[in-house]
Amino acid sequence: MNNELYKNIANSSAYRISRDENAQHILANPDLFPGLLELALNVADKNHHKACWILELVLEKEPHLLTNHLPLFCLSLLKFRNKSATRAVSKICMFLCTHLTLTNTQEQQITESCFDWLISQDRKVATKAYSIRALYVQGKKYDWIYPELRRILIEDYHKHSAAYKAVAREILKKIK
Repeated sequence: MNNELYKNIANSSAYRISRDENAQHILANPDLFPGLLELALNVADKNHHKACWILELVLEKEPHLLTNHLPLFCLSLLKFRNKSATRAVSKICMFLCTHLTLTNTQEQQITESCFDWLISQDRKVATKAYSIRALYVQGKKYDWIYPELRRILIEDYHKHSAAYKAVAREILKKIK
């Protein structure tokens, strides 16, 4: 990995301006993308969550940058434990389901991860909300997803915040 890139990521913060600056740097220098992805997927590195924040912003603008790396990315999904990293990765999954053509295996890996994040008690609401939205998209292709998603949303509805309930209501209306 490029040492300068690693230092920039390590010195970044959760502030949007910091994340945006790093994302713009990657977008202006796409040859640095593999290094960013490598760090984001290295869950043992203490800065991997910061790389995930930046990766999210990069892929929001240019999701195709991940195309050649999809097998590795999808294979790594269940390894994420850091709540901040998982939030960013769940949003990336939503982008992927919406903007890229995925293989059946990749769709299965994303679906499995999103269901895991959705039913996990220790995930943040944003992670669950992005997972719900990704599953909604996946459910258009796989008819078994909507009944399972509906069941989970109804059963867990009373356990969550107003933000979760809002997304749940929106998706439940769409899948009925």
